[in-house]
Amino acid sequence: MNTTAPELNHRLLIVDDNAAIHDDFRKILVRPPPAPEPFPELESLLLGKDAPVIAETAFNLDSSFQGQQALEMVARARAEGRPYALAFVDVRMPPGWDGIETIGHLWGADPELQVVICTAYSDYSWDEIVQRLTKSDNLVILKKPFDTAEVLQLAHAMTRKWTLAGAVRERLEDLDRRVQERTREFQEANAQLAESNAQLQKEVAERTAAEEALRRAEERFEKAFQASPMAMSIQAVPTQRYVDVNEAFLVLTGYSREEVLGRSSQELGFEPGLGWCQELSVRAPQDQRLRHHASKVRRKSGEVRDVLLCLEPFELGAEPHLLAIAQDITDRLTLESELRQAQKMEAVGQLAAGIAHDFNNLLTVIQGNAGLLLDRSDLDDEVLNSLRQIQAGSHRAAALTRQLLAYSRKQILRPTVLQLNTLLAQWKPTLGRLIGEDIRLRCDLAEDLPPVLADAHSLEQVLLNLAVNARDAMPTGGELILRTCRLTLDAEAAARRPGTAPGTYVSIQVTDTGHGIPPEIQCHIFEPFFTTKDVGKGTGLGLATAYGIVKQHEGWIELQSEVNRGTTFTISLPACDQAPEPVPTPALPSRPRRGHESILVVEDEDSVREITVHALRRAGYRVTEARNGREALHVWEQNRGVELLLTDLVMPEGLSGRRLAETLLAANPNLKVLYTSGYSGELFDRQFNHSPDGPLLPKPYDVHTLLAQVRTCLDEPAKLIKPRFVKTSRSC
Repeated sequence: MNTTAPELNHRLLIVDDNAAIHDDFRKILVRPPPAPEPFPELESLLLGKDAPVIAETAFNLDSSFQGQQALEMVARARAEGRPYALAFVDVRMPPGWDGIETIGHLWGADPELQVVICTAYSDYSWDEIVQRLTKSDNLVILKKPFDTAEVLQLAHAMTRKWTLAGAVRERLEDLDRRVQERTREFQEANAQLAESNAQLQKEVAERTAAEEALRRAEERFEKAFQASPMAMSIQAVPTQRYVDVNEAFLVLTGYSREEVLGRSSQELGFEPGLGWCQELSVRAPQDQRLRHHASKVRRKSGEVRDVLLCLEPFELGAEPHLLAIAQDITDRLTLESELRQAQKMEAVGQLAAGIAHDFNNLLTVIQGNAGLLLDRSDLDDEVLNSLRQIQAGSHRAAALTRQLLAYSRKQILRPTVLQLNTLLAQWKPTLGRLIGEDIRLRCDLAEDLPPVLADAHSLEQVLLNLAVNARDAMPTGGELILRTCRLTLDAEAAARRPGTAPGTYVSIQVTDTGHGIPPEIQCHIFEPFFTTKDVGKGTGLGLATAYGIVKQHEGWIELQSEVNRGTTFTISLPACDQAPEPVPTPALPSRPRRGHESILVVEDEDSVREITVHALRRAGYRVTEARNGREALHVWEQNRGVELLLTDLVMPEGLSGRRLAETLLAANPNLKVLYTSGYSGELFDRQFNHSPDGPLLPKPYDVHTLLAQVRTCLDEPAKLIKPRFVKTSRSC
């Protein structure tokens, strides 16, 4: 800081309209005498420092006689950089401004100008002066008359005040500059601090947001991890120990969380090749990702489940870990295997049905011609014996085709509401004779079973086939057990059996104590022509027929077997809510009566049509014939006296037997109708949407059966006769 004393400004301005006053001021101030002693003491008292010794000082005086002139001089001096320090201003200066107004203008031009106002006692009071000028810090009043010492003291004091005030202003300006500099520095520092603080707050906010996002991600992962239906686990790769598992993992493996965490897969019994073993854990980081890896896992109970694995390596705390995701595909593989088996059997069934249909037409011709020849009396015994062998062979062939149709689910069924317990009681003697005396037959029948809608003859065939297989599996004797029970399937259980609906079922279990069926054979036992018996001892159609019959009843058949521990076949059929019907007793065969009625035979197979027409005409009937439905309509127009329509169901030319019958019945409601067919099933399902109740003559048929069925149909009251086939449902 500069401590040099400021240079004093001795420039003074005298403003008075009296020239004599100007002379008096010059006398006093131009060559002033030494300053009296009281002033330094006053300065010391006012300014708080040692009073300087006032040397003889020469003031520079300028004169102005009017206020306007004084204003010009003050403004010019300030502009030229040589301002006045002090002005002595008289109050009364006619004719221009008075002293008070002049002072106001002078301060407007130079606010730092010190002023001594010269006034008499009769002039303005101090309050009036202050009120007009609004400030008084640069103003001193000098009352007239005044003496030399007083003027000199005021001149010294006021000029020194001006100088000190200037120094103070400089100091204040310097201080203000320094304050501004420091303020600017502080502002710059504060701005930098604010910027740094804002950046820090941003980083803190970003980190907080990142931590919150991480927390939420971890929370979402934990929720997804625990709620996932897939079995998920996390292992530390170096130790193979589990650090976390989800609930699905525990369900899959059968272990508790406490048993798993902190232990390795080897300690838990996941043997190599069974589960996510050490080899897979080592391969995963190298291969980066192993997806859809089929494997197996052994549960705590020892059960082995098929799984589909996805292994994902990742770092956790700079330590390699392995995320394993496993999907239990055991049930899916089982369903896929069953579906493939069903598709394979369906394909074989379609082939068998096609063969059986054509074969039945051929057998009809063979049986019909053999029957006609056997009725002749002019043949010798050798020819008759040959004809009987032909007829017996055709009957065996017909039985074989019936088995093929049963397997393919296209045989003709006659369902009725049955009580299985009643049927088993009726069939027990027959089954006992079939299996022999060395095998014990035991029935364990549940009470209050609901009835089923089924074909009694077909179910008997199923049980006979199973009983024969059981007998052959117990060559040294054993036990055959028949059980019945009620079974309820929910949606989940039904989904595991393709084509099965939820609901109530009635089951029949056929259990033997024989040698059992090896696992490698079990998947083939329902295939047609598959047999483990010696050549000539089995056709391989027994279980295939049972499978087809049960499927045609909208049920299912299951197998459970262990080698040397026996076999159990379970047949499940949909329950019915209607009352069971009595099982009809077959009527004894009798020779059919002859007739004379008019019959229209419609058959597209020429050989079948010829033998049918020939047999009917020999029995006395009046017969007309047609190759298809269109031709039959033309024949009908020529002969509307037809009393019976005997028509094949499936014919070319776009007009089926069903449509033909409907057309003719519309013209003659009293017309009788008898259908024939080499197969039924899906074709009937498309043609008829409800259970029919009329007769259908299945192919192959012999002459005796043909004539008996025709006579029965003609003797019944007139009604729309429709083919009977089965389409089971729980509501019957």
